[in-house]
Amino acid sequence: MNSTLVVPEAELYYEVRGTGPLVLLVGAPMDADAFAPLADLLAPDYTVLTLDPRGVKRSTLNPGGTSRPEQRADDLARLIRHLDAGPAVVLGSSGGAVSALALAQYHPELVRSVIAHEPPLNRLVPDADDLMAKSEKLMADYLAGDVTGAWKQFFAVANIQLPDDVVEMMFGGERDPQQVAAEQFWFAHEMRETITWLPDLDRLREADVVVGIGEESSGQLCDRTSTALADRLGVEPTRFPGGHTGFADAPEVFAEALRAELKVLHQSR
Repeated sequence: MNSTLVVPEAELYYEVRGTGPLVLLVGAPMDADAFAPLADLLAPDYTVLTLDPRGVKRSTLNPGGTSRPEQRADDLARLIRHLDAGPAVVLGSSGGAVSALALAQYHPELVRSVIAHEPPLNRLVPDADDLMAKSEKLMADYLAGDVTGAWKQFFAVANIQLPDDVVEMMFGGERDPQQVAAEQFWFAHEMRETITWLPDLDRLREADVVVGIGEESSGQLCDRTSTALADRLGVEPTRFPGGHTGFADAPEVFAEALRAELKVLHQSR
């Protein structure tokens, strides 16, 4: 089922697959299509909800609207209530992991468990000020028109090793207009709001939070931020197959690991 839901400042596009306990897959800036293969694999046993975040792809945003983690959390809460299928296990990846943590923080009654896969919570690491300064520069460069230069800076800050020619091939030349629009929205309205968000750790300690890190992400910034979050919450990180986008790069392998985690969550928590 594909549908839309009107929320404050926005209209959300969402998809529902399968039957069973509710599992919500969420990204930022990743949209529903990025999670579609994983959702299809889970649908035989779960009701799987995916969406385009506010302002991304098929989800609209009113002029002057914003996309802060607490707003995205409210969007998720409204969707769960609209479906009347909660509480949900929420897998959030990257900026979506920040949205999922905000959901657990502000709407705990709607969340069974959160699997926060590599949240970029930059303020939790010691060099946060330096990271923020570099991020502000790359956001400004992108919005000024230096697309490939900004992406090179982005990957350098994230400590993801990509040759310059690969970055130029990925982000230069003719590109899909929808992808470009989502990317522009990320740099203009999502990135700063996401990486500067500081969770209420006391509230999250009362929630059931699994911190996920990709097996191939060692040494990357999101490995560091996720490890810092796990340390603050007093939990051991859970390793998932692949890297930062393992759920999309190898959905079959990721789904196997996620199914094992979901089985534990539904049996013992």
